[in-house]
Amino acid sequence: MDRTILHCDCNGFYASVECVHNPKLKEVPMAVCGSPDNRHGIILAKNELAKRQGVLTAETIWQAKQKCPDLTLVPPHREEYLRYSKLVNQIYLEYTDLVEPFGIDESWLDVTGSRRLFGDGRTIANTLRERIRRETGLTISVGVSFNKIFAKLGSDYKKPDATTVISRENFQQLLYPLPVDQLLYVGNAVNKTLKKFSIRTIGDLAGCNKAQLSGVLGKLGENIWEYANGLDSSPVRRFDDQPEVKSIGNHITFRRNLTGTEDFKVGILALADSVAMRLRKHGLKCRGVQIIIKDPQLKSISRQTQLENPTDLAKELGQQALSLLSSCWSPEKPIRMLGLTAIQLTEEDCGFQISLFAPQQASDHQKQQELEQTIDKIRQKYGVNSVQQAVILKNDIGVDRSSKSNYSRKE
Repeated sequence: MDRTILHCDCNGFYASVECVHNPKLKEVPMAVCGSPDNRHGIILAKNELAKRQGVLTAETIWQAKQKCPDLTLVPPHREEYLRYSKLVNQIYLEYTDLVEPFGIDESWLDVTGSRRLFGDGRTIANTLRERIRRETGLTISVGVSFNKIFAKLGSDYKKPDATTVISRENFQQLLYPLPVDQLLYVGNAVNKTLKKFSIRTIGDLAGCNKAQLSGVLGKLGENIWEYANGLDSSPVRRFDDQPEVKSIGNHITFRRNLTGTEDFKVGILALADSVAMRLRKHGLKCRGVQIIIKDPQLKSISRQTQLENPTDLAKELGQQALSLLSSCWSPEKPIRMLGLTAIQLTEEDCGFQISLFAPQQASDHQKQQELEQTIDKIRQKYGVNSVQQAVILKNDIGVDRSSKSNYSRKE
């Protein structure tokens, strides 16, 4: 017997929450955006009126204003978005405990075991849409299918406030004409590769040779071929079954371009401090460090390196990241954005291996560990801004504790 999987997607989530708090925003084209002053000036979400005028998520404010001169801009209120996300998921949990969030505004639900209580997939989807609208003021689009991938395509198929059922009988008719990049995990790079082989639609992907695709894209090629053919069998996780952390990172788009080694040092040390604090919070250490650099022309490069010893210390992360940065980037070249990610995480305390010729290393490491753990305790009591490195105080590059962080998790 087939499963019944729902994918519920809150429509224009950030913008919708803002409209709930200020109903007048429903009457004008509006968008939630980052701060132009801090150069986070992109559209994060827009309402339907802005969408009809061509405003797109992730484009710059300048581009959006060219299309819609009277666009009303609203700053994000992230705490409210988290609160509404919890409210919505609590409603989902009244129908099944198999609720797997996919970001702040989307969730998969496995309602296979709930059908006798609440009806078939379409009935449950429509009930959820009505309840979300009535109890929160938001709207959702819901895809109903026999696997997670097709359910996700279903929620994207028709918006806003719609239910789309994708069954074994109709999935080829509905999905195969769609562009292949609408399939989950087919990003820009994969899409470009597929186009070289004249694979432009999901139907093209489903009909191609699986072995040849694997030869070009490896395991990902096999996976997306199976997805296109409706062979996804991945389970929906329980809501309280959080996957383990795979990496912890942070990135900052600076108020001005970084130029020179001193600027680079301030940016890297601020990132290392934030990432190390989160590593310790999760009881983890990393065996590797990755940096991402973006220049003023928005071109990015990524580099990573292995560590001699696993660490959760900001000083050691910062030293490795600075060394990596200096090996691939000239001080004369400006930097718009920097990212630092701790990778290859482990819960094991593997000890600290030292050279026979450097006995002071272990002692220095232990002292630094005690210092950073003490700083954690002070910050827990008095706030994260209560202790900061002198080098990043009174900077003019926009380094602060509100910088965007990123957590990746093992699938």
